[in-house]
Amino acid sequence: MATKAQVNTLAKRHQELEAAIAAEVKHPSFDELRVVELKRQKLRLKDQIAELKTDTKPH
Repeated sequence: MATKAQVNTLAKRHQELEAAIAAEVKHPSFDELRVVELKRQKLRLKDQIAELKTDTKPH
């Protein structure tokens, strides 16, 4: 069973990726491949968070 700490850790990492994406696209010659990879990682984290939250709900 997932703990709140696990969800919080993943949520923090999700926010860090959001900030990294925002910082990257601010540059005039940003690396599109880097942005795509960061977005992919962010989406994976979002899915993990959703899965953990679903697992912690009482059935």
